[in-house]
Amino acid sequence: MNIQEQIDTNLKDWIFENNQIRKTYQFDNFVKAINFVNLVASLAEKANHHPDIFIQYSKVSITLSTHDAGEVTQKDIALASEIDSH
Repeated sequence: MNIQEQIDTNLKDWIFENNQIRKTYQFDNFVKAINFVNLVASLAEKANHHPDIFIQYSKVSITLSTHDAGEVTQKDIALASEIDSH
């Protein structure tokens, strides 16, 4: 199964482009967005795999790529799935 098929099968609303996957989450307010970022930080630390995070008031965009591999790997799929499960 190629990476696009893995994304399509395992992840909802993640966009694959430029050797990375990205998803934007919308929250009711800034505090809820920051709470989500803190959750993502905790999950990322446990996985020892850290996303790029962009915060715009109540929107949080998460971008994942395995930088040392130069592409999306199973690490990215696993962390994205873990983020979505919370």
